[in-house]
Amino acid sequence: MTGSAARLVRLERSEPGSGGVIADVVLDRPDALNAISTAFARELGDVFTELAGEDDLRAVVLSSSSARAFCVGADLKERNDATDGQLRTQRVVYRRMARALLAVPVPVVAAVAGYALGGGLELALLSDIVVADESAVAGLPEVSVGVVPGLGGTQLLPRRIGPARAAELIYTARRLTAQEAGQLGVVDRVVPAGEALVAAHAIASTIARNSPVGVRNAKQAIRLGAGVDLAAALEIEDAAWRATAFSADRAEGVRAFTEKREPRWPGRP
Repeated sequence: MTGSAARLVRLERSEPGSGGVIADVVLDRPDALNAISTAFARELGDVFTELAGEDDLRAVVLSSSSARAFCVGADLKERNDATDGQLRTQRVVYRRMARALLAVPVPVVAAVAGYALGGGLELALLSDIVVADESAVAGLPEVSVGVVPGLGGTQLLPRRIGPARAAELIYTARRLTAQEAGQLGVVDRVVPAGEALVAAHAIASTIARNSPVGVRNAKQAIRLGAGVDLAAALEIEDAAWRATAFSADRAEGVRAFTEKREPRWPGRP
């Protein structure tokens, strides 16, 4: 396993025997409970931009180095004396970070323990699959401090749990226990305390055993199809099917099934 020299965000890579790479992105500002400063957002955006260009990448696990918090959202201490101009400049960095996370072409699995509030919950929502342990506390409290969710929360949460339920959570700024978050669908899986990272890695390893071309095209179809009508979404799915069905991965998948062996994915369109 090799690591980067990032100061606030650690990037590590491993090969679980699937022929591809799983990347661990670790939020590593424990003294501030991973509050998102401008520097933190810039580093995180850089890391995900780097990962987006890696052809051997199979999945990403996003986690925290602290058991107390996944991320508590924006660094309000940094913002306390910020001018309007500084806030606008920071906004550009924040939006780039969110776009970089969304642009990663492989599944991102968030492992959430402790507080996931505001931008912290939004980082999880920007991921594809969210695993939370029983210590997790989730919420979008932005309106209680005079702002609104700004990393996709007003759009991503309604897509997960419906507009009415999302509105209630955003308008009231209330916090959810892990069990409540699981029941509402804010998170996808709830596991015992201390087991979120292990569970997230198990999911990532399972993903990594499947066709890289198939997984990437499936993710693209899901993401692109979420915001259009059904007819348009089915055309998006058809394009993804065609891009996969005529790939080297499809040929290897059928061959391996016929020969009753594990596939050796070429990972090429």
